[in-house]
Amino acid sequence: MTDTPIRLQFAVHIERTRACKQHLRPGTVPKTPPIGRIPRAARLLALAHHYTALIAQGNATDYADLSRQLGLTRARVTQIMALLHLAPDLQDAVLTLPPVFTGRDPIGEKTIRRIAREPLWARQRALWQQIQPPPDTPSTPGPRMETSAS
Repeated sequence: MTDTPIRLQFAVHIERTRACKQHLRPGTVPKTPPIGRIPRAARLLALAHHYTALIAQGNATDYADLSRQLGLTRARVTQIMALLHLAPDLQDAVLTLPPVFTGRDPIGEKTIRRIAREPLWARQRALWQQIQPPPDTPSTPGPRMETSAS
């Protein structure tokens, strides 16, 4: 036997899972770009359109029936369906919000529901312009919308 040390060299990377566990993986870090997640408001607006289709197809008779089938409260179903009161161009803007890679959504669901409560589409559009994040920072939260006490 010789006392010559053996030197091994290979690439590894640490992969973190959603459960905050770390795994040592062979090879270098994959070059695939991060996928991100769809903002919550966009998912809920898409659900509202889906729920409308369920009612139109006769799979549910009303919001109460829908809430029983989905296991949600009537209030939550009403909140989700209220997103349909947005102007069509704002619905399109919500559905095409960019994916979020880290942190909070740039525009929250609660803020969008406040805008949807405004009956005039022109006023909705003005409120929407107020909450737009700056163009150079797409993943940082935008300014919060002030609400008047009523």
